[in-house]
Amino acid sequence: MSSIQHLIHGQLTDGQGGRSADVFNPSTGEAVRRVALADVATVQQAIDSAKEAFPAWRNTPAAKRAQVMFRFKQLLEQHEDAIAKLISEEHGKTLEDAAGELKRGIENVEYACAAPEILKGEYTRNVGPNIDAWSDFQPVGVVAGITPFNFPAMVPLWMYPLAIVCGNCFILKPSERDPSSTLYIAQLLHEAGLPNGVLNVVHGDKTAVDALIQAPEVKALSFVGSTPIAEYIYAEGTKRGKRVQALGGAKNHAVLMPDADLDNAVSALMGAAYGSCGERCMAISVAVCVGDQVADALVDRIVPQIKALKIGAGTQCGLDMGPLVTAAAKDKVTGYIDAGVAAGAQLVVDGRGLSVSGNESGFFLGGTLFDRVTADMSIYTDEIFGPVLCIVRVDSLETAMKLINDHEFGNGTCIFTRDGEAARLFCDEIEVGMVGVNVPLPVPVAYHSFGGWKRSLFGDLHAYGPDGVRFYTRRKSITQRWPQRKTHEAAQFAFPSNS
Repeated sequence: MSSIQHLIHGQLTDGQGGRSADVFNPSTGEAVRRVALADVATVQQAIDSAKEAFPAWRNTPAAKRAQVMFRFKQLLEQHEDAIAKLISEEHGKTLEDAAGELKRGIENVEYACAAPEILKGEYTRNVGPNIDAWSDFQPVGVVAGITPFNFPAMVPLWMYPLAIVCGNCFILKPSERDPSSTLYIAQLLHEAGLPNGVLNVVHGDKTAVDALIQAPEVKALSFVGSTPIAEYIYAEGTKRGKRVQALGGAKNHAVLMPDADLDNAVSALMGAAYGSCGERCMAISVAVCVGDQVADALVDRIVPQIKALKIGAGTQCGLDMGPLVTAAAKDKVTGYIDAGVAAGAQLVVDGRGLSVSGNESGFFLGGTLFDRVTADMSIYTDEIFGPVLCIVRVDSLETAMKLINDHEFGNGTCIFTRDGEAARLFCDEIEVGMVGVNVPLPVPVAYHSFGGWKRSLFGDLHAYGPDGVRFYTRRKSITQRWPQRKTHEAAQFAFPSNS
């Protein structure tokens, strides 16, 4: 098997730890590569490289940093097929889905290309007699990102392009489950002209994560993953004085009103619930139907489509869904389906026991649908992260909104309706960070910012976009005065003001 190495100071290295882990092809169930796992010394080597590169990179003009990103964007587009294949091989998502993920990541590179504009700062002349004031945005220093398995290309591209054009040096700890595409993309950034040390990639597990948290040289941490780990990283990082942005779990609801265009809503739900095998933090996992008539009609329309899902090895074209990422993930989701049946939910479509011809050892699970789910069931309360859609029946929009607002997560939600008044009420009153109206996956574009509420986000700032600029910079305000020569000024003991 080939070996996946760390990227430190522009060079591939096995590091010093000697540990490694298998990387699987989820479609076949076979280990296809080995990835090096960093020890504390290897992480420190990456930190030292970033620290060494920081002074020169900080003083590089923003326009020159942006030029690197322009070249990087071109390389990403040129190598799209190779990147999508690597994602599909190690994650299991379809080639089309992998290509879509990469395109959304490239949007963030495009935003980073605007570095001279987003870092301009502000200037005011004569805030007082012969006094000028301005503020600018200065880099934080050495920063780090810890990214999840479900978007090995897109989520890292949420982080380091913007951090780097803001003048920081970045250490990336991607998921050890599917690291090849992430490493390949980082190498393309060096090919685009990024100086050595500005971006370093270290693979690893909790040892590497804790090393980044504990290192005093790392000034800021960005994380995307499960809520328990997000809470841990936020608590451990902030108590050490670090700036931390930790995006956690989700349980995203779609409300279907009686006046909804049900055929379009069903099409939207199919992609949102079963795309990427449900392994998305923005996946719709609960359909809240306002009225039994809506619920019955939804079941009638969606069941045939779930049973017709084209499921197979992710590297094939024309599929709807591939496997789950690991055997453990498949077992976890299967356990939730078992628990839903035991709790009394109505299992309408059962995805257990799926076998894909020619890939019988793959981590496959079919699309699953539960009806008459209640708020006390684990399939409702927990983030399953698999191809499981739950239907909850309520009698009013107000009840639906209370259900959503009472949930511990507040990442994404949507409403399907033709009623503008209902849509506006929903947008105003729902306690969720990202809201869609007839849009099932309301993921903001790159020049807005991504993030949830409640236990879906720990920290004050959302990811990428304008909030990303604020996270990766520190504002410095400067007030300057040049008194007239040979003019003696008396001391002022009252607090100065312009009034």
